[in-house]
Amino acid sequence: MKNKVFNIQSEEDFKECALEIFKFQFANNRVYRSFCDLLYIHPSDVREVHQIPFLPIQFFKTKEVLASKDPVQQSFSSSGTTGTVTSKHHITDLSWYEESYNKGFNHFYGSVEDLVVLALLPNYLERQGSSLVYMVDDLIKQSKHPESGFYLNNLDELATTLRAVEAAGKKTLLIGVSFALLDLVETTQFELKNTIVMETGGMKGRRKELIREELHSILQDGFGVGEIHSEYGMTELLSQGYSKGQGIFNCPPWMRILTRDPEDALSIHAPGRSGGVNVIDLANYNSCSFIATQDLGKVYDDGSFEIIGRFDNSDIRGCNLMVL
Repeated sequence: MKNKVFNIQSEEDFKECALEIFKFQFANNRVYRSFCDLLYIHPSDVREVHQIPFLPIQFFKTKEVLASKDPVQQSFSSSGTTGTVTSKHHITDLSWYEESYNKGFNHFYGSVEDLVVLALLPNYLERQGSSLVYMVDDLIKQSKHPESGFYLNNLDELATTLRAVEAAGKKTLLIGVSFALLDLVETTQFELKNTIVMETGGMKGRRKELIREELHSILQDGFGVGEIHSEYGMTELLSQGYSKGQGIFNCPPWMRILTRDPEDALSIHAPGRSGGVNVIDLANYNSCSFIATQDLGKVYDDGSFEIIGRFDNSDIRGCNLMVL
């Protein structure tokens, strides 16, 4: 199945894979099967992708969302404030994740071997179980440049390295969490010509939340770049969407974004209307590929999308069919 998923060439290929994986996860994922049963939805009723039920993302906080009986190789966990319940994504086959992020990155940016990879992810490095750190660590190892590496709070050292690779004309990716990138441009002003600056979102309680336009404007001025790139991913997924500017994201061929009616979680919107974000991630073969997130977004006719906010702390309306 892995070979089919990562070689999707058309909408028909995607539909075929999605329906096949839905049937597999209905049969093998106990939590997802219970959810579908409560909705009275069976694979025999499902002919189109939009008819597939989307599992509320909160289930990853309280249940083992698994479609495989193989031993768990790695458990990724979400970040959270003290006392909050974090999501756990149990991975029985890391090769699905590795192939997804490698092919996804290559799809949008080409070979990582050609890039210096500088990672400013302090809050992720300070805890265990970050899927983002796992991915970026592997990208750093694949980079053919000795300057590549992680930075915690050593902003002066990072600034020196950025200036050195810029002066040498080396193509560079600076990937960082929003608050840390802001910390960097408050201490140093840059004029970067060869560097992609990519934010992974979130102030993580370190700073006041900013709307995307304000955040990107500050970072564009501070780094001297025309656009700020972004990565859209989460603990519960094994694939990422990427934005090369303006907050408009695109997915790799095995990932899709749909939006649902916030008042009726089972009703899928046509493109162009904002709503709750549903993600199809076919790389999530051994857990659940169909997830209703707590993000609010808008999908466009070409499949690109933007994230415009989040639901509040209440559960997703219309999805509370099981006691979590």
